Amino acid sequence: MKAEVNGLNEEVVKMLIEKKKTISAAESCTGGLFAALITNVPGSSEVFNESYVTYSNEIKEKNLGVKHDTLNKYGAVSSQTAFEMAKGLYERTGAYVTVGITGIAGPGGGSDEKPVGLVYAGVSVDGNIEVIEMHNTGTREEIREKTCINVFKNIKERISVQ
Repeated sequence: MKAEVNGLNEEVVKMLIEKKKTISAAESCTGGLFAALITNVPGSSEVFNESYVTYSNEIKEKNLGVKHDTLNKYGAVSSQTAFEMAKGLYERTGAYVTVGITGIAGPGGGSDEKPVGLVYAGVSVDGNIEVIEMHNTGTREEIREKTCINVFKNIKERISVQ
């Protein structure tokens, strides 16, 4: 794991502990890496509520409330799905920060319209959701790590001003 990833996860967990706020995650292409990076930090049990790895569309619908129509119209890898993942997780957990990550980590599975490295992350802070669109490059592992770096940066920026 890159030092930059570890530094950001520690900063975010520390900020959440200081603010007495919680975080939950729903991940697809990162396969639990984001949650693992949080739980790597000592004391994270004070802020980390729960995590879902929602690889299948069925589970995105069942556990997060992603609309069937959204998945049919836009696909699992879309800003709309990432938004609904973060929203559904917020509604179900009440966590101060919720994250919904979906994308194509590769090496296969990409297309001209949705290439390998395309990732969307819905990030909810106190119910206010922003969707980050990323076009990451590299190996599967690098794409997953870069995704987590960008999500941690977004969370850090947003909770530091609250």
